[in-house]
Parts: sequence; C-alpha cells; structure tokens
Amino acid sequence: MVRLFTWAERPELADRGPASADVWPEYNRHGDVVEPLWGPLLDELREYQFALVDEDDAVLAECHTGPLAWDGDDAHLPSGIDDTLRQIVNARRDGSAVDTLSALAAEIGPGARGRGLAAELLAGMRELARRQGLQRLIAPVRPSWKERYPLAPIERYVTWRRPDGELLDPWLRLHVRLGARISTPLPRSLLITGSVADWEQWTGLQFPDSGDYTFPHGLATVEIDRDADTGTYWEPNVWLVHPELDA
Repeated sequence: MVRLFTWAERPELADRGPASADVWPEYNRHGDVVEPLWGPLLDELREYQFALVDEDDAVLAECHTGPLAWDGDDAHLPSGIDDTLRQIVNARRDGSAVDTLSALAAEIGPGARGRGLAAELLAGMRELARRQGLQRLIAPVRPSWKERYPLAPIERYVTWRRPDGELLDPWLRLHVRLGARISTPLPRSLLITGSVADWEQWTGLQFPDSGDYTFPHGLATVEIDRDADTGTYWEPNVWLVHPELDA
C-alpha cells in the first residue's frame, strides 16, 4: 500500500527522497531560473511537495508542485516551466489568490520504477489540489522519449502516435489516459546557459566549433558560441491540462 504525505506533514521526508543525480541528467540541474528559485519553492511551499511511501515507510517517489492563478484559457497559460515557477513563488510571497495546481517535477527512485508509481503520482497531484481547494491541475510536461528525437520540433513530436492510435510518448500517453488533454507545445520552456567548459562537463562531450549540437539526454540541441564562451539550451515541454476537479 502506498501512502501520500506532504513535507509539511512530515518534514523528515524531504531528506529521504530520490537523489537528483539518480533522476535528472547533470545539465538539467542548472536552469537559469530553476536553479535560484527551486530552493525557495521547496522551503516556502512545503505543503505542495509530497512523497509516496510504502508499508515500511520507505520513500518510493516524490512530487514537486505549486499553486498559481489561471483562468482556464489556454492562451493565458505560463510560457514554460521558468515562467510557471516565477508565478508560483511570486504568488506565495505576494499573498495572491491562486486556483490552479501546476506540476513541476515527478521523481521515482531507480529501485521503485516499473511499479505503476507514475500514475500514483498523478493521482496524488489531484488529491493534493483537492486538499488545497484548487480547481484545476496542469502540467508543463517533459516528454520522456523526446531525448530520442532531439531534432524533431516539439510541435510535431506531441502529435506522433503508435499504430494503435495512442500517443508515442509514454509520459504524455499516461496523462492522456488519465483524462488530460494536450494543450500548448512549449519550444522554449526552460533556459539553461553556461560556459563551453560547463557544457562539456555536464554532457561529457567536446564542442570544438561553434554551432548546434545534440548531446546525451538532451531534448533539443545546445547552441555553442565559442567566441562568446557560451552554450545556450532551451528545453521544450508541452502543457497538459487535466479535467477540472470536483467541487
């Protein structure tokens, strides 16, 4: 049996979840906006971070979310994860009214994969939104197989389907099976910049010339400018909008 506890309910769970290095590639932990705001999110919105624990009280997975205001019009969704995170942290600090829960990250430990926990995490998000009196659940999804097709535009990738008609991408497919709909593709959702040396360290590659490069686990290409000593990467995502929550 899997149980859900927020970090506000059980603060010690914050230190017992999956290690970031076991879940995310190195480059993905250096976002220009995410890196400085991630700590405040976890510290200031502990009631929106939760863990799934088993009968032995071992943490199997955890989920990071936050509330924001959204009027239900797809045209007014945030422009990506960076914008979403800014809106969430600013709403908390300003005391602004919120009505929508946004997913930010779902993390399953390596030893707990293949047990259907992704669906449990999505169910947990809906439960958390209800607990907090929110009306909607949205998710700026990082498609799990996009790294296999880094040159494909996200606008095309999200339309790809298997021969049986279901979406090709497993993480998108699960959201849709649980009632979500694909909304807005986000070609520039999360910005990561660094020096050429940074990118070589993060990826294990060498970048001898300026230009666009694919790299391990990248969802798109990184633009290397050796004259400016910069690497610029925009991670693509896509908005998934779940059905409105029951009153």
